[in-house]
Amino acid sequence: MADSAEILIETDNEFILEPLVATTPAATFGPVTIHAGDSRFPSLRTAFNRRFSADSATVQLLGTTEQVRAAVQTAVDEGQLISIRGGGHCYSNFVYNDSVASVLDLSMMNKAYFDRQRNAFAVEGGAVLGDVYPALFRGYGVTLPGGHCPGTGIGGHATGGGHGMLTRQFGLITDHIHAVEMVVVDEHRKARVVVAERDGEHDDLWWAISGGGGGNFGVITKYWFRSPSALGTDPGRLLPRPPTDWLVSNVTINWSELTLDTFTALVGNMSRFFAQNSGPDSPFNKLSSILSIPHVSSGPITVITLVDATETDTVDAPELLASFNQALFTGTGLPTTVPFRKLPWLAVEETINSATPLIETNATLRNAVKSANLITALTGDQITTIHANMTRTDYANPFPALLQLGSLTGGVVNAVPETATAISYRNSSLLGFFQVYWTDEDGDAANLAWLRQIYQQVFADTGGYPVPGDRYEGCVINLPDPDAMDPAFNTSDVPWQTLYYGVNYPRLQRVKAKWDPTNFFRHPMSITAG
Repeated sequence: MADSAEILIETDNEFILEPLVATTPAATFGPVTIHAGDSRFPSLRTAFNRRFSADSATVQLLGTTEQVRAAVQTAVDEGQLISIRGGGHCYSNFVYNDSVASVLDLSMMNKAYFDRQRNAFAVEGGAVLGDVYPALFRGYGVTLPGGHCPGTGIGGHATGGGHGMLTRQFGLITDHIHAVEMVVVDEHRKARVVVAERDGEHDDLWWAISGGGGGNFGVITKYWFRSPSALGTDPGRLLPRPPTDWLVSNVTINWSELTLDTFTALVGNMSRFFAQNSGPDSPFNKLSSILSIPHVSSGPITVITLVDATETDTVDAPELLASFNQALFTGTGLPTTVPFRKLPWLAVEETINSATPLIETNATLRNAVKSANLITALTGDQITTIHANMTRTDYANPFPALLQLGSLTGGVVNAVPETATAISYRNSSLLGFFQVYWTDEDGDAANLAWLRQIYQQVFADTGGYPVPGDRYEGCVINLPDPDAMDPAFNTSDVPWQTLYYGVNYPRLQRVKAKWDPTNFFRHPMSITAG
């Protein structure tokens, strides 16, 4: 969308932000099928994680729900395995692998608008956050509390949680799903379109996709978002209104500035602060922070902190930020007074991307990830283990090899019962995001070994994984880790399904049996029927 020449157009059913020059609707796109040998094929057979590809598959670029239904029916009739790319990226091989005959690519289905008939915001299944945030904010002054990478696809992000810097204040994106339009395959092997709605028709399917991960039950062609507590018909009151401004502080810490003791203080302070301040009513829910700890060869440690600076009678944003920094840097030998800037909300997205070593828009690298939902603070032994792995001299990587401790959970997320949606981690305080990036296949062994070792060692006392209990709440399906299925790495005797879905997995299996009885929609970590 153009930044300077747009108008809000009212039609019979919807409000759409359109360029002023547009006088007639655009022609329907697709379907377009891309085969090997086509000049477009190399860039479409793989996503940003270059470890995985679908070299023998076709790629179908689709533009409407009916095109998706027809493509699914053809695949059913021909006995083909398909996968779905919802516009963004996947860390594992759910979309691109050798068994896939055709990739259904929804990236051209990327509109976001207000649907007056459903009194909710419609977002097509191929939209990425870089499409959604400007459309919702510029058109209506609202947002979704999701991630900050503009290339993240709404399709997978929303179904697996959707964590971001506004999550503590407004919940997960999942918590704002009102309904979905889906292509499913019934027991007669017929592809059909259904709408599943919160507290409405097919609400069992709505429950399952609200945290049950992507690619398990069907193809989501459209979401409708509306906050559960929203009332009325004013679009500007149906989703969270983001901060008018944000206070932003960005601290860079060279490894040479820290000893093991001061490093232990820094990481311990971070995890203790959020363990103590992640209740649904905490005033610090207006503050979010990411502590990025890279291997010494990957760069310096960084801390980026954001505080909602919308002026109210009850919250003093500079005071919240000062209190946090005092708690974070006490005992580290680092200054506890940190400079900050005030920036408009939408401008902060670029600031986060430049201030943290996230490279999710770089489609030339290989990667692997692991995750952990933390309830309590990390122990001294765990922090020593992190330090030892981050300062190893037998490993080096010029690309990010790091642990991020982010306050991307907790807060109002924890006010929702663990069975209200398929998201079960409703007591966490921090998200631990372990990740490594590299360039070539020759680096697979060394980089995977480093990631596996630090993760297994940090969670050694629970079998190498953050087993749900008093200290942890398992893993995040949006950060999928196939090692969790392998007893060589997961020695906890807790199945990977419990790590990712907790107490909700049996119900997810029942929904799978009802809505995908032939197990047509499947991938290497998909839900199986009970």
